[in-house]
Amino acid sequence: MISDIAAWLFALFVIDPLQAEMRERLDGANVPVAAVQQSRQCAPGLLQRAGEEPGWAVTTALGVAIGWTAPTQLLDANDPNCTVLIRSLKSAHDQEGEA
Repeated sequence: MISDIAAWLFALFVIDPLQAEMRERLDGANVPVAAVQQSRQCAPGLLQRAGEEPGWAVTTALGVAIGWTAPTQLLDANDPNCTVLIRSLKSAHDQEGEA
């Protein structure tokens, strides 16, 4: 029960905003459809961890919600499914920082 609630909070505060930002950034960057589909395989690992570790899920969701943790820090840079997403999100944040 607690792990379900933690996973739900994690999805609400981390996964949903991350997927929305991912769609926005990848659409704006004209990334190939195959790369977009590949990057969607990046989030299920986070949801699995959130279900298995409720404490981590709640603290991470709070950290992302209040800005202590960047969503890109949660993505596995060694996972080939995440590399396009990480690059797109980091370049978008770098461009926002320059503006």
